[in-house]
Amino acid sequence: MRSVRCPGCSSLEDRVVDSRASEDGSAIRRRRACLGCGRRFTTFERVEEVPLVVEKRSGERQPFDRSKIVAGLRSAAKNRPVSEADLEALAADVEDQLRLDGGEVPSERVGVAVLERLRDLDQVAYVRFASVYKEFDDPADFAAELRLLTKSTAPKHR
Repeated sequence: MRSVRCPGCSSLEDRVVDSRASEDGSAIRRRRACLGCGRRFTTFERVEEVPLVVEKRSGERQPFDRSKIVAGLRSAAKNRPVSEADLEALAADVEDQLRLDGGEVPSERVGVAVLERLRDLDQVAYVRFASVYKEFDDPADFAAELRLLTKSTAPKHR
C-alpha cells in the first residue's frame, strides 16, 4: 500500500497511530505520525462511487437523479397510505441495486426496478406508476396490467 505524503516535510514514511470510522460511517479517519519529522496529521479514507448514468430511450445519457424517482413515486402514491420515508427508501434501494449492476444503465432497467419494489409497497401506486411508465393509452392496458398484478400476487387455490 502506498503511503501518504506528510504535509510538513513531504516524507512518504509514516505510521498509523489510530483508525476510527467517522460518525456517519461513510469514511475511516486515520491519525498518522510522520517518521521523518514526527508531525501528526489526519487522513480520511472514503469509498469512491462510480457515477451512475442513465441511457434514455432517445439515446441521450443523463446522470442518475434519485429525486426524479421520488417525484414519480410521490405522484403515483398520492392519497395512498405510503410515507415519504417509504418512497425515499424505495428510491435508495433502486439506486443501490443499479450501482451494483454497473455505471451505465438503460432507463428501462430503472423503471422495472421501481415497479418491482412498488408492487410490494402499494398495488394502487404500482398501477398508477405503470400507467405512466408503460404509456397506457387504452383502458384495456389497465385491465391487462391488473390481470398480471393479481395473477402474480393472488394465492393459488387447489
